[in-house]
Amino acid sequence: MRSLKTLAALLGVGVFTTVGVAETEKTEQAVIVNFDYGSKDWNQFFAFEKGFESAVNASGLGDYDGNELAVDGSDGSMYMYGPDADRLFAFVRPRLEAAAFLKHVRVTLRYGSVDDPKAREVVVKLGS
Repeated sequence: MRSLKTLAALLGVGVFTTVGVAETEKTEQAVIVNFDYGSKDWNQFFAFEKGFESAVNASGLGDYDGNELAVDGSDGSMYMYGPDADRLFAFVRPRLEAAAFLKHVRVTLRYGSVDDPKAREVVVKLGS
C-alpha cells in the first residue's frame, strides 16, 4: 500500500517543498527615465506613452509603472521595473531615441530593490 505522501504526490496535491527565498524572490530592478519636455501640451507624450507602455508590458522583460509629469511641461519621468535592468533598457532604448520630442534624456538603471540604499545605479545619457 502506498503512503499518503506518495499518493498525494501522484495526485499533485498536498506536497510542499522548501525553496530558499533567493529562488522564489527575484530582485526587481528599475529603469527610470528622466527627460526635459518643454511644452504644456502633453498630448504628444501621451500618444507615445500609450504605445511605449504596451510594448514594454508585452515584452516579458518588465512592467511600465507610470510617469510623473511637471504641470508646467518642463520635464517628466517614466518608471519601469523588471528582473534585468540591462535587458529592459536595451528594449526601450531605441524607442526613447526615436522620440525626438523628449530632450536631454537621462536613464537610471538601478540594480537592486527600491528599499536597498546600497543598490548600484548607472546613469546613461541619450541624445542632446
